[in-house]
Amino acid sequence: FCNPLPGMGPAREFRFAIDRGGTFTDVFAEVPGGKFVVEKLLSEDPANYKDAPREGIRRVLEKYTGVPHPADQPLDTSRIIEIRMGTTVATNALLERKGARTALVITKGFRDLLHIGNQSRPKLFDLSVVLPDLLYERVIEVDERVIVEHERAEMDAAWGETVTGITKEKVRVMRKPDLHVVRRELQEALKEGITSVAVLFVHAYTFPEHEKLVGDVAKDLGFEQISLSSVVMPMVKAVSRGFTACADAYLTPKITTYLTTFRSGFDQGIHDGSVKLWFMQSDAGLTSVDSFSGHKAIISGPAGGVVGYARTTWDQYDGKAVIGFDMGGTSTDVSRYDGHYEHVFETTIAGVTIQAPQLDVNTVAAGGGSRLVFRSGLLCVGPESAGSHPGPVCYRKQGHLAVTDANLVLGRIDPTFFPKIFGKTQDQPLDEEGARASMAKVTEQVNEFQKAQGLAAKTVEEVALGFVKVANEAMCRPIRNLTQMRGYDVATHVLACFGGAGAQHACAIARSLGMSKVFIHRYAGILSAYGIGLSDVVHEEQAPTAKVWGTPAVAGECDELLAGLEKKAIARLVEQGLKKEDITVEHFLNLRYQGTDIAVMTRRTAEDFGAAFIKEYQREFGFVLDTSIIVDDVRVRAVGRGLSIAKEGRPRGAAAPPVKTRRVYFEGGFRETPVVLAEDLQAGQKLEGPAMIIQPISTVLIEPGCTCVVTEEGDLKVEIGKEEVPQDGEVKLDPVMLGIFSHRFMGIAEQMGRTLQRTSISVNIKERLDFSCALFSPDGGLVANAPHVPVHLGSMSDTVKKQIEFCGKDLKEGDVLVTNHPQLAGGVASAGYHGDHAGVQRREDRVLRGVAGAPLGCGGDCPGVHAPDVADVGAGRCCHCELQDRKGREFSGGRGS
Repeated sequence: FCNPLPGMGPAREFRFAIDRGGTFTDVFAEVPGGKFVVEKLLSEDPANYKDAPREGIRRVLEKYTGVPHPADQPLDTSRIIEIRMGTTVATNALLERKGARTALVITKGFRDLLHIGNQSRPKLFDLSVVLPDLLYERVIEVDERVIVEHERAEMDAAWGETVTGITKEKVRVMRKPDLHVVRRELQEALKEGITSVAVLFVHAYTFPEHEKLVGDVAKDLGFEQISLSSVVMPMVKAVSRGFTACADAYLTPKITTYLTTFRSGFDQGIHDGSVKLWFMQSDAGLTSVDSFSGHKAIISGPAGGVVGYARTTWDQYDGKAVIGFDMGGTSTDVSRYDGHYEHVFETTIAGVTIQAPQLDVNTVAAGGGSRLVFRSGLLCVGPESAGSHPGPVCYRKQGHLAVTDANLVLGRIDPTFFPKIFGKTQDQPLDEEGARASMAKVTEQVNEFQKAQGLAAKTVEEVALGFVKVANEAMCRPIRNLTQMRGYDVATHVLACFGGAGAQHACAIARSLGMSKVFIHRYAGILSAYGIGLSDVVHEEQAPTAKVWGTPAVAGECDELLAGLEKKAIARLVEQGLKKEDITVEHFLNLRYQGTDIAVMTRRTAEDFGAAFIKEYQREFGFVLDTSIIVDDVRVRAVGRGLSIAKEGRPRGAAAPPVKTRRVYFEGGFRETPVVLAEDLQAGQKLEGPAMIIQPISTVLIEPGCTCVVTEEGDLKVEIGKEEVPQDGEVKLDPVMLGIFSHRFMGIAEQMGRTLQRTSISVNIKERLDFSCALFSPDGGLVANAPHVPVHLGSMSDTVKKQIEFCGKDLKEGDVLVTNHPQLAGGVASAGYHGDHAGVQRREDRVLRGVAGAPLGCGGDCPGVHAPDVADVGAGRCCHCELQDRKGREFSGGRGS
């Protein structure tokens, strides 16, 4: 790293950046002489050490000081400047439900609010649905109540006094909590061994006084962790706010326990501040050990990887937008960076919806361990994983056929350079023969299907390559969600590849997406740890508001709020040891259209906040609404930039010859492929594909038609060329193409549903999720449907067919039909006016898109079948439809009741 932090003496020469993952812990360290070293070890190995990060530090200190550092004694910190760490402790505790014993204190009458949650149904078609365990084990209802006054609601003066909330909304205090009753019930919880408490009162985002009163009682009683929803995340939406408070109460004690254990392995220097200890948060910022909390640590490790590629790839390509591609053993994470980190403020992890700023990282269940099966005429990859035990077949544990086996069969992994840690004696190489034998069995199944269809048989390599193609397509889906679905052209991005398995697939992924550039960092295998070393210290402040944007007065009020939050955020960073001149601040308003639920966190730019919001909304959704813009929150992000990592030069000279050549299978057959060691590469060296580059912990595959250039620092820049594959022009029922296009069609249907939900004003659509999205063939046959409400899917095909029949030859490209006909819809009918609504679009030889939803509340101004003022269903009354023609390549239709 560079630039010592204030107060650090010159005698201290070691810096550590550590990513403690679920399987491995990566340690990236600066040692005396300005050198950088890497240490990789198992995260759990109780037979040899108690804590992996501490053990990694101990090994580096011992090796590069020449002084013994006994494992059973506190480590000497006299030569350590700082330690930075990302950890999965919070994530694992959430997934495994191993947090602190927690009680939920909630407004009376809402005890089951978090148990009910929302209407999301992630496994809609499962016959047996298992709900995730709740984070709290006891509920304490408090007889308190406040309501927010509304101009259309009649308020009785006897209902209580009226006060002004934080958001300037008028709040009626109907009942105050009886603190004697609260104290008695909290004491009972404490006697049962419950040590954490989460407090959630309705409307506490704007009126937190009642939560604070209960928090004071809990503190007086001696609860170890008290999480008030109004403090943890003061945002609208009680369900999400409550889940976040519960997650904080549940996870923070777990983190505190881990930190205590970690620090106990060092001498006094780590306790008195001589050694700076930072922890990575989910929002890509570091924070001091005292400020690290559970709900902000969910993707602590992956966040480091995003910082790693953002700070390295962005500069290499002069500010070109970057897609991060992190392929591991079980899953693949993708993210996007265009000069600013993309955050989301509400995510669901392990059944818990958390409101907290975190990087927008999309995960798909496709990785090196994803299982391969032939099912119903399709090659299927995942979502099941072989895991690390038993693992793929080639691990010699009688495992399952997986993507790693397919790459091994194709020659894309060389067992010679892979760690020999397999077999009963843990000293054998990968089992290439076993992987091929298992792939041959699946090939027999494929060829039986081929024979029944009158098609030619496939070789083992063709089937293996087919599986790899399907896996690549599965990994392309989240990338398309991050780009195309949000109005970005994926082809204009650079693909930054990291993770243990990603470099084998990077060229194919880029080619499939139409991308022309791939960047592979020299530390791609440990980029999360490297990125943690590059991260800035961050502190955020946020406050709710409820203003209608559009007047200078409102803009001035927002600026005043932002200025106050900025002052608090800067002061917090100064307390953590940063200089004020090293701190930069970003301002945001959380804006949404009146009636919609999805807000857009809009960053201050040279243009007006409102204009920037409209621009973002138009880009992502293709239209804007003619309605008021609401300011939900104001937010400030203060960034203390202090460290950078010095670049390592790569020598220039004559290129070393390949260490060997290897037969590798590509489209069209085997190719003799040179194998080059990364340590032998020279700056400026150019490699034409095909080629294999062996890095210490990963293999880079340069496919035919691609060119790789080594940078001055030893990174790899790959230019993607066109793949020349002979085509016979005939469309065949091929298991490989069926597998690929099933992913593409499903991705389109899922994107339709997400856009419909995010833009809808209807409560039934945006909250109850009472809709379905599907694709249809030109004759109305179902092609693919997203996992939405099945009652619509049963009738939507008939709806589409009837509309095609009804409109006949009058349909033109880009036309959209909206129907509510109780007979032609062929579906739900109730009370004389109900029917399925469907948006349909047609183009010859192309699929059609349909969207259906139950029309509850048609003609009225509130949800429900029996709305009190329901009117006649007429043209323009029954549906809300937003559409756009995507340049003739895609069509988009939608409706909401």
